[in-house]
Amino acid sequence: MRRFLDGPAAAIVVGMFWLPPTFASADRSRLVAGLVLACVTGAVMALRRRLPTVSPLLAAGATIAGSVLGVCQDPMLAAAWCLYPLAVARAGRTRTIVLVLAGLLTALAAVAAVPGEDASGAGQRLTLAVAALSVSWLLGTAAGRQIAAAREAERARVQLAVARDVHDVVGHALGVISAEAGVTRSLADASEQELRDTLAGVESHARRALEEMQALVRGLRSEPGAPEGVAGIARLDGLVAATRAAGVGVEARIEVNGPVDDVAGAVAYRIVQESLGNVVRYAAGAACSVDLRQVGGEIVVRVRDHGPGARPARGGDGSGRGGDGSGLRGMRERARLVGGTVTWGNHPEGGFEVRARLPVRSAS
Repeated sequence: MRRFLDGPAAAIVVGMFWLPPTFASADRSRLVAGLVLACVTGAVMALRRRLPTVSPLLAAGATIAGSVLGVCQDPMLAAAWCLYPLAVARAGRTRTIVLVLAGLLTALAAVAAVPGEDASGAGQRLTLAVAALSVSWLLGTAAGRQIAAAREAERARVQLAVARDVHDVVGHALGVISAEAGVTRSLADASEQELRDTLAGVESHARRALEEMQALVRGLRSEPGAPEGVAGIARLDGLVAATRAAGVGVEARIEVNGPVDDVAGAVAYRIVQESLGNVVRYAAGAACSVDLRQVGGEIVVRVRDHGPGARPARGGDGSGRGGDGSGLRGMRERARLVGGTVTWGNHPEGGFEVRARLPVRSAS
């Protein structure tokens, strides 16, 4: 939208400060020179975003030349307009001393730009020019730093989201692999076929985790063909099967009336993945139920195990499930990003339960 302001701004500056003194000139050569310089100034102002480095110099040069010829009364407004994009682009490299100097020049120009004895008005135009250029640089630098801060915040948000995904993928895969290996190791008379089956399961879980990690990297790099949602509700069956292979009896009930959007589906998948991973780690061998259903405009998720439950004295997140609580906090942060909620705690009838409610819109 802002780029459409360049044309009107150029027309206003040229129409107010160039054309009247140019057409008032009785000298034909000055008239032609004034029209040429006015066209150059207008074109440079309209193209300032394409020529951020050159446009301020061209506008300033044309303005000075026009002032010398007496066909321009512009107090460097055209140059200031062209200087703004350059200040935005160079904001990160602008030293504080430069900003202070620009501020002092602006204040000095504001004080000095008052009517005086200068009949020609050259001194007043000079102070106005200093003020215009200084204000343009200050405003552009402030805007550039705000843009840089917003980009840095977005980069940090993306990195945090990827870190949560890596935690969920790797944590669940390693938990399942560890459980399968532990079950097989506890069988003193395990046959060769059982060992081969365990190794095949370990290989399958490791490959699946690697594929998800590669998908995360492709999404982070925005490579063509990268999936919009790394994981979704359609993949819950495979997740449940992998958890069962780790020795957890999972009873799953998934009732979704129709397709849902990728974002809500991915969040629901990650919540179930982290919950089942916690069951494998902290309630090994206990039965578990997964209940996911679509109720109106929400996805309601309940994952409950029948293990020993949480011990309040342990766990940095207050869950008592051990570890630093980053997995449970990650679930809550994911849900909050889509406007949902996640709660957890001991179930009245025993065990531990995670409950989530996620708003969802029908996928078109």
